[in-house]
This record gives sequence, structure tokens and C-alpha cells, in this order.
Amino acid sequence: MKILVLNAGSSSQKSCLYDLTEDKLSEPQPPLWDAHVDWTHQQNVAEIKVKTAHGAVREEGLPADDRPAITAHLLATLWQGKTKVIETLAEIDAVGHRVVHGGREYLASTYVTNEVKAAIARLAVLAPAHNPANLEGIEAVERILPSTPQIAVFDTAFHAYMPLEAATYPIPYEWLTKDVRRYGFHGISHQYCTHRTAQILQTDPAALKLIICHLGNGCSLAAVREGHSIDTTMGFTPLDGLMMGSRSGAIDPGILIYLLRQEGCTADQLNQMLNQDSGLKGISGISSDLRQIQAAIATGNERAKLSFAMYIHRLRSYIGAMLASLGGLDALVFTAGVGENSSAVRAAACEAFSFLGLKLDLEKNQQTPVDQDIAMSGSTVRVLVIHTQEDWAIAQECWHLHSKNA
Repeated sequence: MKILVLNAGSSSQKSCLYDLTEDKLSEPQPPLWDAHVDWTHQQNVAEIKVKTAHGAVREEGLPADDRPAITAHLLATLWQGKTKVIETLAEIDAVGHRVVHGGREYLASTYVTNEVKAAIARLAVLAPAHNPANLEGIEAVERILPSTPQIAVFDTAFHAYMPLEAATYPIPYEWLTKDVRRYGFHGISHQYCTHRTAQILQTDPAALKLIICHLGNGCSLAAVREGHSIDTTMGFTPLDGLMMGSRSGAIDPGILIYLLRQEGCTADQLNQMLNQDSGLKGISGISSDLRQIQAAIATGNERAKLSFAMYIHRLRSYIGAMLASLGGLDALVFTAGVGENSSAVRAAACEAFSFLGLKLDLEKNQQTPVDQDIAMSGSTVRVLVIHTQEDWAIAQECWHLHSKNA
């Protein structure tokens, strides 16, 4: 079964084509075709890079003013030119899309219908940087492949069955009846890492208590027990919880009331501040990119030092909260851009939990580990670095749903 995956965001779009067979579902497989579009690196230019499993590469820049046309151009490279991997687009059996917010309507992956598209659009108010781009990708594919089934895979679905005490905010109960609650995000990544960790540790996911640290520009933790999310740090929107690249994470809501009343801030100004001008970027005054923060620390920049110290402090604090929810811990898992690549973050996070008997192998931690256990043999808690593969996880979801209905 050939499955095209579209992971469309506001600043970039990742696309992959997988050829799935039942006997190869358990282990991640490389895509036949892999394409990436960056909308923001050059002003008014969409940078496109396409590569295939056979080593063919195509790079080009196009005017960025017509995204659907760029998607159509990108998909044409599947069956034309040196990156051709299929004869016609009709060979594609299904198209899977990452959709960030599914609300309470969609607790599992589902076929895209007009009703589903309307819900994605309606929920854009809760994920304004993501859902509109997700819907745009769906509609672009609809024009190119009108007869091909499309499947929405929701980031919120993995957290859909959190206990009510974890999902409910301590505000008037009537708001819960209006679906104001903790949803959680990065669910596709958290779900993938849950199963990949079980594979590496050669056990059943249901036997494990895990804390998964998805640390990228956006950051979230998930407490996973018996293969299910029971608590997480992101909430009603992706703004809650950990300090992130440019997002504040959780802050005293009284600050917002103060800024509204005393400083005359508008809702749009607060949104810009909390989502774009806070986090590492806001404290350091340098960047949302941890690599640039660490470079500045090396030169003695005090604000860079403070931003990193705050990042670690809040990471440790929330790991502790997830630990309390689980009542024990079998493995601490690091994933995404920072989690996979920053040995300093992993070491600092683990150091605080040595009282549990967690012993990090500092040599392994420095060796750019991928899908490896980097705890010492005598550690009471395993520490894993997992390369998250959301696109593969979306393809798996599509295969399971479509094979049942084909």
C-alpha cells in the first residue's frame, strides 16, 4: 500500500511516500520519496528539497505566494524527472495528514470529509499556527487527487483518554461542559516514542511507566502508563507547560490581567508576546534556537545563561510532576530537535534525578545516540534517546485504518 504523508505547518511542509506491507509495519522504514518545503528561510521564496531512496536529489526555489501551486509542483516530482518513484499519482492508495487539534470530536484517526474539514477549521482558533496550514494541505491534495482517500491523524488523540482530574482546569465547571480542558499535543510523537521504547527495551508498552520529553522549538512532556497518556504538560492550546523556544509555557494568569489593565495590552499583543517573543528568545534576547543560546553562553552572555538555567529548571520541575502522576518510572525518553541533539540538556535533566538511582552514561550521552539506551547498566531508570518519526507513525495509522476499510 502506497501512502503519501503530508505534515504541513505554517513555516514548513514535510512530505513522504511510503510503500507499506504488513510484514514491515513494526520497524520504521525509509520513505521512497522525501520532500521538504521551507517557506521562511528566504523572503518570498519557497525552498524545495526532494530526495529519493535511490539517492536522487532535487533542489529549487519558487515564488512563495501560491502554496497550493507549490504543493502541486512538489507532488509532480513523484512521477516526473529524476526523483520519479511511481508511474502515476493514481498509484497512491491514501494520503495521511498530521492535524494538530482534533478537539473532543476526533479521538482517533479518521477519513477526511466535509464535516472533518469544517471541524479542523473551527478548531483553528485553538491552534492558529497549525490547523489552518493542516487544512490548506488537505485542500491542496483534494484538488490534485480528488478520488484518493485522505486521513486526518490528530496530535491530540493520544491524550484523549487522560483521567478527568488531569484534563480538567480548576475553573468553573461549566467551562468543561464547553470543552475548555487540557488536550495535550505532540501526541503522534509521544505515541511513536512509546512503541519504539518498548521495542528497544524488548518489552510490551503496557508494562512500562514512561516520561517522554519532546523537546524541540515546541516542548511537551507526557506521562505514559500501560501504553496510554495519563498526563501531559501542554493544555487547552500548545502554549501551556514547559518553557519553549519562543513560547512562554505556563505563567501566572494574573500577569495577563495586569498587562491588560495596567499596560493596555490587546489580546493580539499578548498572543504575540506569549507565542513569538517569550521562552528562550524572550529571556536571552538572542534566539529561540538553543544552539545559538549555547554559543552565547560560551562567550559569557549572562542573559543566555539565565535562559538556559530557566529552561532546565522548568524541565526538571515538570519531569517531577509527571513522575508523581506515574508513581514510578521505568524510562526517561528524550526526543525531537533538542531532546535528540543536546547532550547538555539531557545531562542536566538527568542529574536532578540521581536520587532515584538514575545513572546516565556520560560517554554514551556525548556520542550523538540514536534509538539507544544511554543509562549505565546499574541505573534503576533507563534513559533513551529516540529519533521521533512522526511521518512513519502517520503512515502506520493510515495503513491500519485503510486496510480495514479497503
